[in-house]
Amino acid sequence: MATIAVPPSVPSPAEDAEQLQKAFAGWGTNEDLIISILAHRNAAQRKVIRQTYAETYGEDLLKALDKELSSDFERSVLLWTLDPAERDAFLSNEATKRLTSSNWVLMEIACTRSSMELFMVRQAYHARYKKSLEEDIAYHTTGDFHKLLVPLASTFRYEGPEVNMTLARSEAKILHEKIHKKAYNHDELIRIVTTRSKAQLNATLNYYNNEFGNAINKDLKADPNDEFLKLLRSAIKCLTYPEKYFEKVLRLAINKLGTDEWALTRVVTTRAEVDMQRIKEQYHKRNSVPLDRAIANDTSGDYKKMLLTLVGHEDA
Repeated sequence: MATIAVPPSVPSPAEDAEQLQKAFAGWGTNEDLIISILAHRNAAQRKVIRQTYAETYGEDLLKALDKELSSDFERSVLLWTLDPAERDAFLSNEATKRLTSSNWVLMEIACTRSSMELFMVRQAYHARYKKSLEEDIAYHTTGDFHKLLVPLASTFRYEGPEVNMTLARSEAKILHEKIHKKAYNHDELIRIVTTRSKAQLNATLNYYNNEFGNAINKDLKADPNDEFLKLLRSAIKCLTYPEKYFEKVLRLAINKLGTDEWALTRVVTTRAEVDMQRIKEQYHKRNSVPLDRAIANDTSGDYKKMLLTLVGHEDA
């Protein structure tokens, strides 16, 4: 009678916690062991490992990692180990701080997460910072950026596939009229972009393209140097074609004179469990180079190993 080979099971959270503790013990840290455990566990597993580690060793795993690691490798491991909602709350808070402020990060999180995910980010923000994400964005942004970002972060969009074609036609006309008049910050334009479901928005923008002969983002390029228009175009891209947006962030991060490690780390750690396969396909199509090779050529050491493992290149 043939025996069926049982695939090796993932170690228990207690075993993982024990191995991590061993990685920190003695002279020097065993970075390879940390990567071999954390980079191969999903969000639910990492959460249990953190809880188990705290119960067993009386210390938050993140604090232990923070003490043992440094620089870009540390940031990649810490961001990856965080629960996704906590991670987004941390990144959002960082994006409202003067020295690390970024309207782009706030927009990216607000537009590429599902309604429930964004709701959980706001809850995590309350729990960690004892105030709301919306009030921090409102306080730290001004003018048109404030007008766009506060409702983007506050919304709870409908997630279903249903589309109202009559509404799509009428709102495409409103968008075209406001853009034609260069009223880019008009309340109606902001309302449509910040409240409509992604399916409804796609239908509206398809109608816009067919009826007026241009994609909306082409019409929003009237002034290529206008920072608000850049953010508005990126918000629309995030809402309708996120992998195209993330491909561009990665391309700019890698192709810069000197890598933008923060952008590279953020995209890899936040998308590895979401749509990394589509981003990789988009990257290869756009750059004729596989993403893992581009990352390997632009990074080094443990940081390189961590990122390559997360993007699914196991021979790091």
